[in-house]
Amino acid sequence: MKNESLLKIGVIGSVIAALCCFTPVLVILLGAVGLSALLGWLDYVLLPALFLFIAITVYALWKRKKYLSSSPPS
Repeated sequence: MKNESLLKIGVIGSVIAALCCFTPVLVILLGAVGLSALLGWLDYVLLPALFLFIAITVYALWKRKKYLSSSPPS
């Protein structure tokens, strides 16, 4: 996977997971479709997903820095 697409996936996933963790977006959506019984399990899914996407973003930034520092100056 290219570094730029890995970075995009990490950032977009982190933003979506953070919105769902810290705002009632998912609570409203699940309540609207009648799945409010699943609200108790959200923390078991959203927090690991947030940490995973943050780790992907950090890894992509690390690869980018490593690539930029190893390339010869133009």
